[in-house]
Amino acid sequence: MISPTLLVPSLQNQVSAIYKVILSTKKPLLVRVTWCKNQTGQGLILNFGDDDEDDPSTCFKLNTNLRFFRKKKGNKVIEANHSKIEVFWDLSSVKYDAGPEPVNGFYVLVMVDSEISLVLGDIDEETVTRKFKKTTPVAKVSLISRQEHCSGNTLYSTKAQFSDTGIVHDVLIRFGGENEGLKHPVLSVYIDKKTVIRVKRLQWNFRGNQTIFVDGLSVDLMWDVHDWFFKPVTGSAIFMFRTRSGFDSRLWLEEKLLQKDQDRHGFSLLIYACKNT
Repeated sequence: MISPTLLVPSLQNQVSAIYKVILSTKKPLLVRVTWCKNQTGQGLILNFGDDDEDDPSTCFKLNTNLRFFRKKKGNKVIEANHSKIEVFWDLSSVKYDAGPEPVNGFYVLVMVDSEISLVLGDIDEETVTRKFKKTTPVAKVSLISRQEHCSGNTLYSTKAQFSDTGIVHDVLIRFGGENEGLKHPVLSVYIDKKTVIRVKRLQWNFRGNQTIFVDGLSVDLMWDVHDWFFKPVTGSAIFMFRTRSGFDSRLWLEEKLLQKDQDRHGFSLLIYACKNT
């Protein structure tokens, strides 16, 4: 069990999810959904396929800051990845927790070449039926990757579903130091309040990996906290959970992650954690 702590979990400032959309007439399409929040605003960005993420003509952007956001519902058509993509959204009743990702009161729906391709939020079947014909084809969608950027202190909390049929688990990462009476820094990771790893003498074991088992799946848990010790002002830590089959290697560099996920059906959770001292 987790020992009591006075720390409040760090806040997310950006969450990106990559969905693999299996269309009926074309090759699979990757859709990246990014919710972000900073001192100047809050927003949503959708990127499609391999198109340039910085090209405004091939991505969808919204400023969802409640103070400045005016168009709370609507639709927009863009051309991306050689497809006609239409985005419908309604954030007129959106509710947020502490992070950038809405918790309820919203929906975002993506059509690709007249096929329902991605549905996020609270939209129900009746609303979909009013917008489209009952015969409108619906693509198969899988969440293959989730990346979270957070900062604040050395306690990080999130939720993760490691398979399409699995349950949602509470994930907590905690870094303990000398100020807690520990002789050496310790990294502890919990799933549903149960300890899955505990790394002692972290200043010498600042990089590593370990296989854990969740919902009957083998999950590689990898960490790199090198910069916590050697770049105390600007440094960050990286944690990754990745389901794998017996054929998967343990490559976990971010630039290789997306490329590998295009050809696999597992799930990965990547966390960038910054501690403010």
